[in-house]
Amino acid sequence: MQLNLEPNIDEPDSFYNKLIQLYEGLNESESREVQARLILLLSNHIGDSEALYEAMRIAREPFEK
Repeated sequence: MQLNLEPNIDEPDSFYNKLIQLYEGLNESESREVQARLILLLSNHIGDSEALYEAMRIAREPFEK
């Protein structure tokens, strides 16, 4: 499985603004909880474990030593 890493979001500026608004007024703990819930909801929607594992690997890459 190879993830699509090319821009693929309709109206990316609008999406970015909505994503920022998602965290407005939340403290750090609430923000982390919302982020975890969003990840789980989207992961369930995707449903492909191979794709999800690949996304996790790519997300972690910059922090590997």
